[in-house]
Amino acid sequence: MNAPMAKPTDMIRVSGLTMRYGPPTNEFVALSEVALDVRAGEFATIVGPSGCGKSTLLQAIAGLVKPTSGAIEIDGRQISGPSPDIVGVMFQDAWLLPWKTAQENVEFPLALRRAPAADRAARAMDLLRLVGLETSAGKYPDQLSGGMRQRVAIARSLAQRPKVLLMDEPFAALDEQTRTRMGNELLQIWEESGGTVLFVTHGLTEAIFLADVVHVMGARPGRIIERIEVDLPRPRTIDMIGSEYFGQLRNRIWNLISDTP
Repeated sequence: MNAPMAKPTDMIRVSGLTMRYGPPTNEFVALSEVALDVRAGEFATIVGPSGCGKSTLLQAIAGLVKPTSGAIEIDGRQISGPSPDIVGVMFQDAWLLPWKTAQENVEFPLALRRAPAADRAARAMDLLRLVGLETSAGKYPDQLSGGMRQRVAIARSLAQRPKVLLMDEPFAALDEQTRTRMGNELLQIWEESGGTVLFVTHGLTEAIFLADVVHVMGARPGRIIERIEVDLPRPRTIDMIGSEYFGQLRNRIWNLISDTP
């Protein structure tokens, strides 16, 4: 049976996604019949209780793990393995190569594809300017702060001009002040790049502040239990976090997560 085709406005479409592990007699169902749509140009977040399968879902969308059943489409293309030409992925750890400079780290995905050196350098510098690190192009990772390393990682994930950027708690290891600043910077980068972002986080405030839409997951087995539109204007400001509407959204999501088994 063929999977349903994505609607023209959908950049990501997940349907019937199920992940099972272990033998039938002792089977663990990590994800069950997950359905998820993300529109082109949208910033979407995923939240849910620990162990609900948020990272597993993101890895499946990235083509890094194979689902037991179900279908994943990105820009109308079936995903069955890694697709770096259309999907960029960023994890909690920046995973920069310590022996390469910031510029060389950004160039690295392009070097693997044997892009001409001049083109690699030009693209890397454009991206370092985008993330505000053009003056740090020659520095090595151990010469950069945690937030700067994450910005290099964002630049690297955009090197191949992916249509979709998947982010798995990229700011979790940062202190609150740096994390908030990085969230603001990420929104500026997203607005300038014009791509589609799917961002996994444990932080409800972060999820609401960044997103057009918050997808809430329940656990045992993992599935999407609600899709919540965030009706806040852009650009976002810190003052919005203290608004009554923001608090109502946060409480609604908290109750959804708390009420799931």
